[in-house]
Amino acid sequence: MTNTILQVEDDPNDVFFLRQAMRKAGVTAPIQVVDDGQQAIEYLSGSGRFADRKSFPLPSLVLLDLKLPHVMGFEVLKWIRQQLGMPMIVVVLSASEQEADIATAYGLGTNGYLVKPSEASKFQDMARAIKDYWLMANIPPSAHRPDLAQGPNANPDQTTSSLESKTLSYI
Repeated sequence: MTNTILQVEDDPNDVFFLRQAMRKAGVTAPIQVVDDGQQAIEYLSGSGRFADRKSFPLPSLVLLDLKLPHVMGFEVLKWIRQQLGMPMIVVVLSASEQEADIATAYGLGTNGYLVKPSEASKFQDMARAIKDYWLMANIPPSAHRPDLAQGPNANPDQTTSSLESKTLSYI
């Protein structure tokens, strides 16, 4: 995975405001944009027009809208979490503040849920928060815990031994 960000967003205004806010926040990571859920799955699986990983690298962070054409954000999130070898961070970025949407997103495995600001100026605050936490402070599983990057089908005996040895080294 690279430091690339994949923004899955169908509203061109939200794409524009987030891109500008990320630039002003000092985010230098490339931002790839797809505008529907089917394109997100094709991008992440490296299929069709997204087959060239040099042009369309696997992202380390996905910013996922929920209300998307073709395949809804919940289905994209579910698909991501079913893939082995995709321990990427997924943050839902939605206009919805409905508790049912928030609970469903977390139940499907989102790492975070942010409500899109209604004012363009508030996008900068959100972009700084994304940069400071998700891009700077957070340590994703594959970078810090290689045993977790192997996916759920990893040998449980090896994973337990690896976890025990790491736990013992901290004691």
